[in-house]
Amino acid sequence: MALYKVCLADNTQEVEFPDSGQPSGAEIFAKAGLPAKGQGRPLATRQAGAIQDLTQPVSDQKISPVLASDPEALDILRHSVAHVMAEAVTRLFPEVKVAIGPAIEDGFYYDFDKPTPFTPEDLDRVAKVMEGICQENQTFQRSEMAVDQAIDYFKSKDEAYKVELIQDLAAKGETSVSFYQCGDFVDLCRGPHIPDTSWAKAFKLLSVAGAYWRGDSNRQMLQRIYGTAFFGPKELKAHLALLEEAKKRDHRRLGKDLDLFSLHEEIGGGLVVWHPKGALLRSILENFERQEHLNRGYQVVMGPQILREDLWKKSGHLDYYRENMYFTEVDEQAYAIKPMNCLSHMFIYQSHIRSFRDLPLRFFELGTVQRHEKSGVLHGLTRVRQFTQDDAHIFCAPNQVHEEIRLVLELVKDMMAAFGFDYEMELSTRPEKSIGTDEDWDLATGALKDSLDSLGRPYEINEGDGAFYGPKIDIKLKDALGRRWQCATIQCDFTLPERFDLTYTDSDNQRKRPVMLHRTVFGSLERFIGVLIEHFAGDFPLWLAPVQVIGLTVTSRADELAQSFGDKLKKLGFRARIDLRNEKLGFKIREAQLAKIPYILVFGDKEALTGSASVRRRGQELGSMTLEALVDLLDPEAKIPAWD
Repeated sequence: MALYKVCLADNTQEVEFPDSGQPSGAEIFAKAGLPAKGQGRPLATRQAGAIQDLTQPVSDQKISPVLASDPEALDILRHSVAHVMAEAVTRLFPEVKVAIGPAIEDGFYYDFDKPTPFTPEDLDRVAKVMEGICQENQTFQRSEMAVDQAIDYFKSKDEAYKVELIQDLAAKGETSVSFYQCGDFVDLCRGPHIPDTSWAKAFKLLSVAGAYWRGDSNRQMLQRIYGTAFFGPKELKAHLALLEEAKKRDHRRLGKDLDLFSLHEEIGGGLVVWHPKGALLRSILENFERQEHLNRGYQVVMGPQILREDLWKKSGHLDYYRENMYFTEVDEQAYAIKPMNCLSHMFIYQSHIRSFRDLPLRFFELGTVQRHEKSGVLHGLTRVRQFTQDDAHIFCAPNQVHEEIRLVLELVKDMMAAFGFDYEMELSTRPEKSIGTDEDWDLATGALKDSLDSLGRPYEINEGDGAFYGPKIDIKLKDALGRRWQCATIQCDFTLPERFDLTYTDSDNQRKRPVMLHRTVFGSLERFIGVLIEHFAGDFPLWLAPVQVIGLTVTSRADELAQSFGDKLKKLGFRARIDLRNEKLGFKIREAQLAKIPYILVFGDKEALTGSASVRRRGQELGSMTLEALVDLLDPEAKIPAWD
């Protein structure tokens, strides 16, 4: 008899099966007494670190159930619902060709090649057919086929996208591929999936967008249907409410409403025009960050916008980053417009003979860079073609790496605290396309990992997502809606110092190679401002608000007093405006509220007599105040929040 251990949350059970044949996960769980229906039923198995369908034979002696409450469960459900959607689409529109349909962070999508656009009415019809499929309790049946047979099969179905995917797998050495069938729909897929469609009880189709096949603008434009799914209607309802709130906070809409920035096709995609209030908001952030870096031993530097192309060849960018770069020619010499700031900083390092006593050297630049992003991924401020990075490069001795990484993580923690952000961290390891030796990568990855371990807070491993020259720590902010945004990063690089022959003289009088840490805190300033707008819903704290105080007059008899308040507030460093227009007070108050100005001062005949202002803070009446009392109120709130 074969013994299988079923590992549950609170105990381990042992079940026996005859040696002949391998039982499925469903059979093992049934014998262990796990429910086949209702709450607590498994939807997949976890064995030897891998997740498999319940129906697959179990090859490991230790097995545990994947439940709806497990972190991986939503991805399994959503990917399965993507298949259900594809089945519904192909039922309704037999002429459609199917591409790919993965689970994503908040749902799923599937790409279709359809001669005519999907309409909102089409989505309603698809959703209705999906509901019927789910009520049919269709099972997800897995099978395998040799790649040549699979190619012939999809050719017979005239599914060119699937044929291309299988041919790519064959080129990578795959000899067989797996399929899943749900009803009449057969899809190329690795799985795993939910046992049957009865699990899909709460889903919603959200939108349709264009998407190039494999993200290549030279390939076919497909139609991508986005949706989301949850295990219960309560969770779905909460998520849809979150999406509605996200729409209200959309930085593109608020950026226009608050007159912060604009984007113009006439100028070019992904190029931001900053209006006075938006440019002022940028300046506030830049000044805050510049001072923080000076306080922590960084030196402010600045490099040129274009550098000779042969330098980018030497750095490896031409081989690994060319598609994201722009090029030009000056005096018959090829140049590249910089996508990063690191090259100039290395030349600053090389400009002097360096000793171990000089290290660490910390160079900081608010450097504007250009990157050739595809038009389909451009999105407001969060994905642009020109942006400013709060870039720094730290040159240090190997024995200083851990401390420097710790100091960067401390800087990130302190600066994020000023905005009330919590965050998560990931360690991203060596990608397939990279430069440098295995030894250097092991050293760099070990240095980042040890620094993270010493913090004692959790982090994830993101395999293969490092920069081409080194591994990195990615820091993802969590905003007021719980969404995650990639901003800060720390990259450990042993390779570029080698390529550019950076050295220092050590205490033993020998030339040594420094380690180079690349890091940002905000990341892209544009992206960070987009995140801030959505995090605060445009209602910035007083220290960040482009206009902190506005004075509104009821009558011209109060103009002099209002102007006096405004002038004195400005002299004290507050960002104040005075509105003396001959408009109704209600109209002016409404305008100020829509502009989300934190403090509104009202001046009428009564205030002119008493030399005071009637004060409102974000819609709340605070009563009459003298200038001195108002300043006492504003002063603490106008300061950057302190951290421990």
